[in-house]
Amino acid sequence: MNRLAPLMIAFFCVFFSNSTIAQDWKYDLDEALALAKEKNQKIVLFFTGSDWCPPCIKLEKYILSSNEFAKFATQKYVWVKADFPRRKKNRISKEQKIKNKKLADRYNKKMIFPVILVLNKEGVVLGATGYRRDLDVQGYISLLTTFDSFGR
Repeated sequence: MNRLAPLMIAFFCVFFSNSTIAQDWKYDLDEALALAKEKNQKIVLFFTGSDWCPPCIKLEKYILSSNEFAKFATQKYVWVKADFPRRKKNRISKEQKIKNKKLADRYNKKMIFPVILVLNKEGVVLGATGYRRDLDVQGYISLLTTFDSFGR
């Protein structure tokens, strides 16, 4: 048993040191606005078709879910996701569909996917972008930071 102890410790160290930091997604704008005011942060609103939109999937997989981006994001923003999945297995609740539709009516009337909006604490749009093949993680960080300066 003593031989296994160092191996188990090494396993747990590797497992936990490589765990990703993910955004704490909110799914309700009112909740996000209250939190943004409390924390003095801006809001990132992400419109996605998580199971049918290739650029949405790439953006979330390679940019938004990266450790580097997540560390930056959690310090600066409250995150809201408005997902519009199409597959039955990814179905969202009726209540969430209504919330997402209201968000789209207000912020994404043309239903373009993906869209990332940076909002101030009052819900005013400061900047918008989508999937950009020319941007890596650092590029998105720089772009969102640029939008921040519009809300001061």
